[in-house]
Amino acid sequence: MTDKTDDFAAPPGGGNSFEDDWAAAMTEQAIAESAASGGARRAEIFPSFDEPGTRPSLISELDMILDIPVQISVELGRTRITIKNLLQLAHGSVVELDALAGEPLSVFVNGTLIAQGEVVVVNDKFGIRLTDIVTPSERARKIGH
Repeated sequence: MTDKTDDFAAPPGGGNSFEDDWAAAMTEQAIAESAASGGARRAEIFPSFDEPGTRPSLISELDMILDIPVQISVELGRTRITIKNLLQLAHGSVVELDALAGEPLSVFVNGTLIAQGEVVVVNDKFGIRLTDIVTPSERARKIGH
C-alpha cells in the first residue's frame, strides 16, 4: 500500500511541496483562529444589519429606486366593439365609452390603478388634477376581488 502523498513529485532538494503547502495553510489558519479568539475583531466587508446604527436609512433605500422610469397612463373610459365596427371607423367617427360625462379619470402606473382625477388645461396642454389617491389597502382589496 502506498502513501497518497507519494503521488506528488518532490521538488528538487528532497522536500515534498504538497506537505509544505499543507503545513503552511494549516499554520495560516491557526494564526487566524488564535487572533479571532484573542479578542481581535475580524475585518467586515459587509455591514451587519443586526447592530444598531448600521441599518441603511429609509431615505438611502429610496434613493436607489428614485431614477427608475415608470409608465403613467390616464384612462377616460373603455368600450368593446367588434372588429367589423372597428374597421368602419373613420375620421370624425365617435366611439361611445362606458364612462359618464364628469366621471373621474383613472390614473394607472405600470398598469396599476393608483389615483383618479379630472382633466385640466395648463398653458394649452392637457393635464390631470388628482382628486383621489388609491391607498395600498384599497389596491390589495381590488386584487382579491
